Amino acid sequence: MTDAHFRVQVEKDHLKKLASADPIKALSELIWNSVDADATRVDIEIDNDDIAMRSIIVRDNGHGIPHDEIEQLFGSIGGSWKRHGNRSKGKKRILHGKEGKGRLKALALGRSAEWTVRYRSEGGKLLGYKVSLLKDDLIDVRVTEPKEAEPALGTGVEVQVSELDKNYRSLEPANSVQSLSEVFALYLTDYKDVSIFVETNRLDPNKAIKEKASFDLEPLVDGEGGDAKSYPVKLDLIEWKKSTERWFFLCGRHGFPFQRVKPRFQVPGYQFSVYLKSSFIDELQERGELDLAEMVTPALSHAQDAAIEVIKRYFEKKDAAIAKTEIEQWKEEEVYPYRVEPQSSVEVAERKVFDIVALNVNKHLPDFKAQSSKSRAFQMRMLRQAIEKGPDELQHILTEVLELPQKTQREMSRLLEEADLANVISASRLVSDRLKFVHGLEALIFEAESKNLLKERSQLHRMIAEDNTWIFGEEFNLTVDDQSLTEVLRKHQKLIGTETKIDAPVIRVDGKKGIVDLMLSRAVPQSRSDEREHLVVELKRPKCKIGSDEITQVEKYAFTIANDERFKSVKTRWSFWVVSNDLDAYATTKTRQKDQPPGRVFISDDGNIQVWVKSWGEVLQACKARMHFVQEQLKANVDKDTALLYLKKTYDKYLIGVAEDQAEEAEAVEIDV
Repeated sequence: MTDAHFRVQVEKDHLKKLASADPIKALSELIWNSVDADATRVDIEIDNDDIAMRSIIVRDNGHGIPHDEIEQLFGSIGGSWKRHGNRSKGKKRILHGKEGKGRLKALALGRSAEWTVRYRSEGGKLLGYKVSLLKDDLIDVRVTEPKEAEPALGTGVEVQVSELDKNYRSLEPANSVQSLSEVFALYLTDYKDVSIFVETNRLDPNKAIKEKASFDLEPLVDGEGGDAKSYPVKLDLIEWKKSTERWFFLCGRHGFPFQRVKPRFQVPGYQFSVYLKSSFIDELQERGELDLAEMVTPALSHAQDAAIEVIKRYFEKKDAAIAKTEIEQWKEEEVYPYRVEPQSSVEVAERKVFDIVALNVNKHLPDFKAQSSKSRAFQMRMLRQAIEKGPDELQHILTEVLELPQKTQREMSRLLEEADLANVISASRLVSDRLKFVHGLEALIFEAESKNLLKERSQLHRMIAEDNTWIFGEEFNLTVDDQSLTEVLRKHQKLIGTETKIDAPVIRVDGKKGIVDLMLSRAVPQSRSDEREHLVVELKRPKCKIGSDEITQVEKYAFTIANDERFKSVKTRWSFWVVSNDLDAYATTKTRQKDQPPGRVFISDDGNIQVWVKSWGEVLQACKARMHFVQEQLKANVDKDTALLYLKKTYDKYLIGVAEDQAEEAEAVEIDV
C-alpha cells in the first residue's frame, strides 16, 4: 500500500512558530515526549563526521503510538492523547505536556524529521511504522502503513532529525549534559526509574547537584476584586558543582520547566538554577500566554521579584557563614593581622571594614588562596595599614594593586567613601621574584661550581635584557627595545672594538675561541614624547678587569653616541654602564670621587650624560640593599637552591646546561612567596 498523507489543520505561521526553539529546548521537548510515554530509558545520539554534525537521534523504550491515533496526534494541534488525563497511560507519571506541540520542536533543529514508531496492537503483536515531516511543508504529514516488527526490539519511538540547520555545539555531550541535567533535575529526582543518556553520559542530577533548597512564597494573585484568584507558589534552588550558565526556569506546579530566562540579578561566586513553580504557570502555558505573561498580567512578574529577594537573602546568609569560616581559618593560620579584640566602637567599625575588604580579595582573586601563609599575612598587614591611613591610601592599594571587578570597586567605594581594591599580591610576587633573580645571578657569577658552568656571557646578557634592567636601578625598571638606538651603537662600534657584540642573540661560543664582550641597549619610556632616556650597558668578559683603558674607551664611546645627529633634535639623557667581575686600583679610585655617588666616573654639565663603572658584586649588593626592608617584611625564603630553580624554570632557554644539577636538587624545595 502507498504511504498515507494528511494535512495539519492549523495556520502555517502558527506551525512555524511552534517549530522554532533554541537547541536545548527543542531537544528537551523530544525527551519530554519520551518520558510522558512511560519510557524508562531515553538515548540521545549525535551523528558526526569529519565535516559536520549530520543528525540527532532521540530513542526511547516507551509504549509508542498506535497507528490509528497518529492522524489525530499529528493532524491537529491540541490533539494529543495527553489531553484526556494528567498522568501517563501505564506508569501514571505526571505529564509534562498536553497540547501535542512538542513533537514539532524537532524541526527547530533541522529540515527533516522522521519518527520510527513501534507499539503493541490490541492482539499483542509488535507493529511498526514511520512518520515523516519536512520544515518546508509543515502541514503535510506522511505516514507509512504498519508492519510487524522484530519482537526483540520492543516498543518505543526513535526520532531522527537530519539536514541540520547548523552544527549545534550546545548539543555536544560536553555542553548538553549539564544543560539537560538542569532541565530534568526535578523530574529525575521524582522518577528514579527514568534514565536519560547523551551518548554514553547519563544525566545524574545527584552527582551534579552541590546543594538544594526549597521555599514557599506568598501566593500569587491574578485579577482584581471578586475576580481575583490565588495560586500557591513554590521555589526550588539548585546549586551546581560545576560552572554553568545561570537560568531562571518557569515551571508548572509539578516542576516541569516550560520556559527558561536569564535571571535579572547577580550573585557572584555561585552556580545555580532557579525553578519557580505554580499552577498559574500551567494555565499560562495552556493558554499560550507564557511568552507574553508580562503583557497579560503583572502577577507573574511580582512572583519573580519575590523569588529574587528570597534568593538574594539565601546567598547573603551563605556568604556570611563562609566569611565567618574564612576569618576563623585566617586566625588559626595566624595570617589575620589583628591579634586582640577591638576595644572601641571605632576599632569595631575598622575591623568590619577590613573583614569586608579582605573577604572580597579572597573571593575575587583566585590566586590569593594559593599563596603561602607568609605571603597572605604580609598582604593582610598592608591592607590593614591602608585602612588605618584612610580612604585615599586604600583607594590606591585596591585600585592600583588588586584590580578587582568594577562592580566590586563601586561597592567598596560606597563602603568607605572611595575604598576600592587592586594588586598587593602581584607586588609581593614581583619583589619575591626579583630577590630570587638577584640571588640566582649571584650564585651563577660567584659560586665556583656554577661559575665554571657559565661559559657564555651572552646568557647573562639576554636574561638581563629580558625585563630585568631594574638591577641597574629602579629608574630603569620599564624599558623597551629601540631599533634606532641599536643601529647608532653599531655605527660607532669601532670605538670600543669590533669584537663587542651589540644586542646579540644567544649563540653558543666555543671556549677555545675566547668569550666576547656584550652590550645591551634599552630605551626608558618618558612621560613626554619629546624626551628620551637611554640605558647602554657593556658586560665585559669575565677575566677583564676594568681599568683606565676601559674607562677612557667607554667615555669616548658615550660622547660620540650622545652627539649623534639622530638624537640632537630631542632631549635625551644617557646612562652608560661598564660591568665586570672586578676593577683594578685605578678604576676603584675613580669610582670613589668626592661629591659623586659610588660608581659614577663622569657626568656632563647639563646632567644628560653619565658614565658608571661597577663590579657585579656592587650591582647585586645595591639591589639587595634596595629591597632589604621589603625582604624583611616578606620573609621570603630565598636561598641559593630555590633561586637557581627559579632561574632555570623562568629562563631555561638561556641557561641550557647551566645550574641544572643544582636546580634538580632544589625541585623538592617549596618556594615561599
